[in-house]
Amino acid sequence: MIKRKSRNESRQRRHLRIRRVVRGTSERPRLSVFRSVAHIYAQVVDDRDGRTLAAASSLDPEVREGAAGAKKGGKKTEAGKLVGRLVARRAKEHGVSRVVFDRGGYLYHGRVKAVADGAREGGLEF
Repeated sequence: MIKRKSRNESRQRRHLRIRRVVRGTSERPRLSVFRSVAHIYAQVVDDRDGRTLAAASSLDPEVREGAAGAKKGGKKTEAGKLVGRLVARRAKEHGVSRVVFDRGGYLYHGRVKAVADGAREGGLEF
């Protein structure tokens, strides 16, 4: 009997493949996205120094208030967009304007795309 990999194991393998290529530097840090069932997290990471420069998630009070007003069914995607804007604002406070996008092995679709669009609206360049 062939043992199949779980969906998360496959995603982690894809993420490692992506991470071989995508590296964050101090001039152009990596905007990393993690998606759980209920929430979405984004952080701007300088891989050379091993530091997180800025982070935001759908658990932040600002995002929770904004997503609460979204229509039924679109709350998670709207929260993703708000997380993108918030992480962009926090990154700009640290002097970061250009980043490399790391989708974390997820499809560039739905909430992950919403984070990227929100970060672009917030002023980050990919």
